[in-house]
Order: sequence, then C-alpha cells, then structure tokens
Amino acid sequence: MKLNLYQVDAFADKLFKGNPAAVIPLKSWVSDELMQQLARENNLAETAFFVPSEKKKIDYYIRWFTPELEINLCGHATLASAYVIFEILKLKKKKIVFECRSGLLIVNRKKNRLEMDFPSWMPEKINDYPAGLKEMLGVNEIVAVYRFRDLLVELNNEADVQEAKPDFTALKKTGEKVIITAPGTKVDFVSRFFAPSAGIDEDPVTGSAHSQLIPFWSEKLGKEKMIAKQLSQRGGTVYCEQKGERVMMGGCCVFYMKGQIMIP
Repeated sequence: MKLNLYQVDAFADKLFKGNPAAVIPLKSWVSDELMQQLARENNLAETAFFVPSEKKKIDYYIRWFTPELEINLCGHATLASAYVIFEILKLKKKKIVFECRSGLLIVNRKKNRLEMDFPSWMPEKINDYPAGLKEMLGVNEIVAVYRFRDLLVELNNEADVQEAKPDFTALKKTGEKVIITAPGTKVDFVSRFFAPSAGIDEDPVTGSAHSQLIPFWSEKLGKEKMIAKQLSQRGGTVYCEQKGERVMMGGCCVFYMKGQIMIP
C-alpha cells in the first residue's frame, strides 16, 4: 500500500512558524492501529486522516492522532487538511464540511486565509484541580482555574504566560491537558498549551484550545472579534470570533513537504 503524506505549517504566514501537521488523505479507512503507528512515526503533535463522505452535505470524515492516542478535536491539523484539499487536491468549492467525533466542522476559504467554524466550549470555574498545579506550571500566581475538555488556567498577564516553566513530568502524571492564558499586550489574549499525557509537552498552536479560549475571553472582554497569539517557541496568530454556540478561528498555512509512505 502507498499513501501520500503532506506536512503543512498551520496558523503560520511563513515557513517554520505556526504548528506543523501531517496530513494523510485516504480513499477508505485503514485500521486504527495503523493510523496510530503512522502518527507515532511522524512524531508531530497531530497527524490528520480524512476520507470522502458518502453523505450529501458532508465532504469528508476526519480523525486526528497524536503520537500516543486519538483525540476528539484538533484545529491546526484541520486547517492543514483543508489547505491540502483546497491547494493540492484542488477542490473547486470555497467551503469544506468535515464530520468528526465532535460534530460538524466547516472550513471556508477567504482569500489567503482559511476560517474554521468550530464548537464553542465555555469552561466553568472549578476548585478541585490537581494539588501543586502552580508549581507544576512554574508560575508565581494562578488567578483561577476553569474546565471544559482541558484545564484553563488564568494568569495575571502576558509575561506570566511567556515565562512559565512547566514541569512536564509532573503534569503528565495528572493526565490533564492544560491551557495557560492571560490578556495580551498587542493582541486581545495570549496562551500556551501543554499536553504531555497525550505525548505533546508543548503544542505550538492549538485550535481546539481556542474552542475554550474564545468564549472565555469574549465574555471577559465583552468582544466578539479578537486576535490571539500562542506564545510557543514557534508562535502563531489566531483570528477569533465568538458566534453564539460556535466559534470562528482563522489563519494561514504554508506548505512544507510531500512524501510517500510505503506499507508492506
């Protein structure tokens, strides 16, 4: 069996920025075991697989695997998949409808930017978060902790997010995925995302985290349209909009590599 593999930098306006994702188009599903092996071999935060849908209003069904496990939602690898479909597979439409475990995901082509329509996940404030979380994150103070899928940890300012020094070994033992966030100086809000329990110490740019961040900051700032920055080493900019029960997040993609996988 031969499979094509594309690597794309998502939420990036130039090469070696944003979040790299592997994209593997399929004609029909291969085994879960093989998809996990391929994701582990790629050793990127996520590898996306998609197949054509038989449903009239759905274009593709999409799944995502980290090197360790399958996840239920991934933004940057969806953005990268849409880029491959539009730019390499030459889909003539201006909209792609994906179906996944989290429902329908829509990606619209807007000039040089792709805009994703994702679920809005408003996190709720909690008090029963892991003991020693402040020390695990390497921060001076935690303002509050919230949860939807992931822990969302509010910090005081951008510098606290930038200068956090997480203990990934300790975080992995909690089994939690953790977002740290604060108001931005030149953007509306900033964040970082840690998921060592999923095989990703720090993710460069995380679309699924923004499904929580957008409603959270929209309510706090009283704004529907915002610009966010993820403060990883590679960095990335996300154009955000809160739209009721959905959120829009947009960004650019840069093509890096095409390869072919040979499976006996």
